[in-house]
Amino acid sequence: RLCLQFLWDFVTAKEPLIKSPYFPVLFSFTAYMAFCLPYIALDFLSTRLPNLRKYKIQPQSYPTLGMMVPCIIQSVYHHVVLIFPVTFFHWYWRPMNLPVMAPELPEVLLEVVVCLLLFDFEYFLWHLLHHRVPWLYKTFHKVHHKHVSTFALTTQYSSVWELLSLGFFAAINPVLLRCHPLTEMIFFLVNIWLSVEDHSGYDLPWSTHRLVPFGLYGGAPHHDLHHLKFKSNYAPYFTHWDRLFGTFTES
Repeated sequence: RLCLQFLWDFVTAKEPLIKSPYFPVLFSFTAYMAFCLPYIALDFLSTRLPNLRKYKIQPQSYPTLGMMVPCIIQSVYHHVVLIFPVTFFHWYWRPMNLPVMAPELPEVLLEVVVCLLLFDFEYFLWHLLHHRVPWLYKTFHKVHHKHVSTFALTTQYSSVWELLSLGFFAAINPVLLRCHPLTEMIFFLVNIWLSVEDHSGYDLPWSTHRLVPFGLYGGAPHHDLHHLKFKSNYAPYFTHWDRLFGTFTES
């Protein structure tokens, strides 16, 4: 607990901001853009530096500024016009309570992993359904598949329905587990980071899938192949559901 108390005290010192209805949308958008920026820089640098190009999963395809700008504009639009009203009503309905004590580290780690596993399962079922039912794919999910070769800013390039669905899955799991607010924030950060990494288009030496043994975590190569082939690798992070349902393809 002591190792997290300092962090939690720093967070609660900003209590007026944390309890503001503007905080969730600012937190989400700032984290998203901060995680995208290193990959945006990598996209521009790797076209000039051959040593970086070897980490690109699809080295024949690089995003241009003309491809990036619409993604940014859509993300800003969705956060202002869609996410802010939803989070405002959530703020009004369920005001945030900030306890004095921080959670214990093992508790945080366990709950973040459980939240990720739940999100992975929920998204797998949602994703599989939206690929197997043509009307759902054409109406809601096709937007996200505009880019066959993904880059970081395509992470949230999706329809309103897809954004709301995935946002709901991410928000409801910490509530169901009755997580501490700090655990909830950490889970949101981890979830946003993993989503951006999945769509980054890079297989770096420190990528998450290289840190998890036995191929349990697919990472960017796993999800990039889904965008390339369309008919496999529906789970966003882990590989066990695709293996069980016979939809796994080796990246």
